[in-house]
Amino acid sequence: MQNTLECTGDGSVCIRGHPASKKHTGKWKASSLTIVCSFCLYLAISSISKNLVSYLTKVLHETNVAAARNVSPWQGTTFLAHLVGAFIADSYLGKYWTALIFVTIFIIGMMLLVLSAVSLSISTNPQVWPAWTDTVSSQHTIFFFGLYMVAIGYGRQNPCVTSFGADQFDDLTDDTDEEERTKKSSFFNWHHFTLNAGALISGTIIVWIQDHEGWLWGFSIAALFVALGLGSFVLGSSLYRFQKPGGSPFVRMCQVIVVATLNFDKDLPCDCSLLYEIQGQGSAIEGSRKLEHTTGLEFFDKAAIVTSTDCESVGLLNTWKVCAVTQVEEFKILIRMLPIWATMVLFTTVLVQMFSTFIEQGMVMDKHIGSFAIPAASFQSVDVITVLALVPVYERILVPVFRKFTGMANGITPLQRMGVGLFFSTLSMVSAAMVESNRLQILQDKGLVDQNVAAPMSILWQGPQYFLIGAGEVFSLIGSNEFFYEESPEAMRSICLAFSNANISVGNYLSSFTFSLVPVFTARGGSPVWIPDNLNGGHLDRFFWMMAGLSFLNLLTFVFYAMRYKCKKAS
Repeated sequence: MQNTLECTGDGSVCIRGHPASKKHTGKWKASSLTIVCSFCLYLAISSISKNLVSYLTKVLHETNVAAARNVSPWQGTTFLAHLVGAFIADSYLGKYWTALIFVTIFIIGMMLLVLSAVSLSISTNPQVWPAWTDTVSSQHTIFFFGLYMVAIGYGRQNPCVTSFGADQFDDLTDDTDEEERTKKSSFFNWHHFTLNAGALISGTIIVWIQDHEGWLWGFSIAALFVALGLGSFVLGSSLYRFQKPGGSPFVRMCQVIVVATLNFDKDLPCDCSLLYEIQGQGSAIEGSRKLEHTTGLEFFDKAAIVTSTDCESVGLLNTWKVCAVTQVEEFKILIRMLPIWATMVLFTTVLVQMFSTFIEQGMVMDKHIGSFAIPAASFQSVDVITVLALVPVYERILVPVFRKFTGMANGITPLQRMGVGLFFSTLSMVSAAMVESNRLQILQDKGLVDQNVAAPMSILWQGPQYFLIGAGEVFSLIGSNEFFYEESPEAMRSICLAFSNANISVGNYLSSFTFSLVPVFTARGGSPVWIPDNLNGGHLDRFFWMMAGLSFLNLLTFVFYAMRYKCKKAS
């Protein structure tokens, strides 16, 4: 039998099912392969999403309305697939096999997109394509079937590969694993770095190839990257550490609620050690360690009350009648994380302004630098470059500096990191508001308010707001992923990461809802709306100030809940 000191302390196993060796499995040699996989897959999906409207309108000849109508449900399917894939991984198949299955589906979807591009070239030659075949209908069918296979394949593997990469570091044993605890935090930094690198490459090189060399080349290169991602992921199979799936978390949550409700009239014991917990080192949840009892949310502790009749058959306890402390604590962790998650929704609402109001603002500014004109949408690259520059700075410079003051291996906690990011996002809105106020003042001084023209103010003034958004992303988004991974129950890490990413989707919906309300409340009494078609006659600055105020209140709310948050305690 393998020496237990040579094995990981988190219950992980190797691909053969034996306890995972600290020396021969995991760490950077394994997680780096998952990072390569994530980079390849994100580059491929990003190359499609960034230019999808162009393909629908220019190649499939859809109207702008139809194209927009087709893009939204596709993106929604991708985000929804995150949750489904995470549930399958944590409950039944495990992260490795779930990722393997859906990356394969991703490749099949990409091959169908390539086939749709091939059918386009064939359809231009009626001698090759039979006259009785409806080429337009066939191309649409193949394309959309492949497109949704891509959405399902990418979406369902995404939280699995990310959490699986973090699983390669053991942070659950004694102080000898301090190095692995530190490296796990670094994993999230470099994982996000590579995603932004993929976005930069796809948004420049791949999109250029699609527009100038043709979509057959564009889809083929993206499909090649998906294949490379799958190959790199499979390559590390013998090096990986595997966590066992813990069964349906929704069943366990329902059990806690039902049993606690049934025991509503029972009093909790004064000694929490009298609450039910299974004996020995094993846990009531497969793939998870025991969780220590915490104070607060006492109502749910009633699910772990053991009666005298229960004690007579302690080995056969029905989990619909008595729940273990670990199961109760798992549920309490999720409740405590909800306010933290909610505060991150407004951050993503600010984040998506890069793709809407920031671009609209840039379009009515002077975009020329000498004889070169910068497209307003291209200025988003400042955010990507900021992330690519700040991640190494944070990892190599800021963490050691923070470590000297805090004494913590990671410099600061994930919650502190998220708070810093929320502060930067607030400053970004303040910067955008000041730029817009200055722009409107210049227009007023020159008598151009009523004209739909660009203000004589350089678009470079937008640089600080994009930089601050990028800095907020480095702190808040990466810190959020680290927080939801670290604090989540071990048998629900993929699901919690999926919910962490879901706030991006919710943030988009909240942004859309805000835009719907702004005209209603700002056009009263004959006053112009804040965001009219001609921004020179509006008050986009007031919208930015409103977002800055909401962001500041959101920051205060985050600080309130973060200071009261009780971290999980694993035994």
